Amino acid sequence: MSEASTVPARRGLNPWLVLPLALFLALAALFYARIGRDPGILPSALIGKTAPVLDLPALPGLVANGQSVDGLTDADLRRPGGVLLNVFASWCVPCREEHPVLMELSKVSGVAVLGLDYKDTPENARRFLGAFGNPYRKVGADVSGTAGLDFGVYGVPETFAIDATGRIVAKHVGALTMADARQLLRKAAETQ
Repeated sequence: MSEASTVPARRGLNPWLVLPLALFLALAALFYARIGRDPGILPSALIGKTAPVLDLPALPGLVANGQSVDGLTDADLRRPGGVLLNVFASWCVPCREEHPVLMELSKVSGVAVLGLDYKDTPENARRFLGAFGNPYRKVGADVSGTAGLDFGVYGVPETFAIDATGRIVAKHVGALTMADARQLLRKAAETQ
């Protein structure tokens, strides 16, 4: 017998082996196309609409300059120059990343940064703000997460630009950079 007769004949690729690879590559391409977008830009049905009604209690025991820090109400969202409403939590890692930006904003005259403490315990939130500083003029405790749901919060951190009339004009998802914050402030101020 010759050597050629002992070598098995070569067959084409089995389509059942190639199909899983093809499906994986198609899904990977789809996810890559979605991830390639700016993660800070997510659609919101609230853009251009009046902010949901807010009546959140103060974070118990939170003090700044010897004074208790007030909670959030509707009136706080309507102020000349607009406001930034930052949704944060002590358990949120990106919130720690953006915190220095918020601290810088709090030093700028005329800039109103408000905090919405989302699904957090008061003790942890106080510790977080005590350790990193309190950039907020007022902080509302949203322990149940109801106000966050009303605002359509996907997760923390999220920051809303609200104009002087109380209308949401922009939303940023994820940790803010100073450039992001300036853009949000411009949008809040330009719609007066």
